[in-house]
Amino acid sequence: MARWNSVILAATVCAAWAVSPAVAENIPLPTPAPLPKTGVAPPPGSAPTEAAPRTPSTSFFPFTLPFGKGLPSEASKFDAKQQNLLDRISLYLSSVQTLVGTFVQIGPDGARTTGNFYVLKPGKVRFAYNPPSPIDVVSDGSYVAVHNRDLETQDMWRLSQTPLRYLLADHIDLAHDTDVVSVSTDDKYVTVVIEETQIMLGTSRLMILFDAKDLTLRQWTVTDPQGLNTTVALFNLDPTKKPDPNYFIINYQNGGIGNQ
Repeated sequence: MARWNSVILAATVCAAWAVSPAVAENIPLPTPAPLPKTGVAPPPGSAPTEAAPRTPSTSFFPFTLPFGKGLPSEASKFDAKQQNLLDRISLYLSSVQTLVGTFVQIGPDGARTTGNFYVLKPGKVRFAYNPPSPIDVVSDGSYVAVHNRDLETQDMWRLSQTPLRYLLADHIDLAHDTDVVSVSTDDKYVTVVIEETQIMLGTSRLMILFDAKDLTLRQWTVTDPQGLNTTVALFNLDPTKKPDPNYFIINYQNGGIGNQ
């Protein structure tokens, strides 16, 4: 279980795809959307203001949950308004091919970490954590690697086994390619909840928050099968910059990641 729990990343939203004005790193995290009818627990409301960044344990990386194939969403269970929201979000996520920005991550224990992320679709993303964290999380289009520079270790999973496969695809149709269990909205956020269940591992949940006005991605929360939440908020997003392709190289022989 510990090994599987180390695959939570990213977002990504990856990472993530959004177009928004630059936002200061020290602002509070966005307030979560209302509790969905399915009973999903909301993410933490704001980043701790006094806690210093700490090195996260490998079980707290965003988008590294052991997601499997899952069942396609039953689009017919949503009303016309919900289906329209899913269609608009799918178009939005599919439209952005590159993105760079910064992120703030809040772990289940309240630990706050920050860093930079880079997206190059299809399939490529890098989360570079700021010191003192020694972590880089990279997808090269086939595998996702979690590299610890201090310990000189690297854990790897197939991209197809993680939620990153949704967000890094050239085209995504949330209503049919994922198991969406909830779509809700208020005056601030549109919230989409995706679940997948695996035998022996339990249910993993991904809750994504979009701005209700322009559908830009604001944050996501991953809930592992033990009920632990990891929240990631994105800032300073720029969809016009193309990241260096060397950022997404995984050294399979030496256990390292390219362009460090």
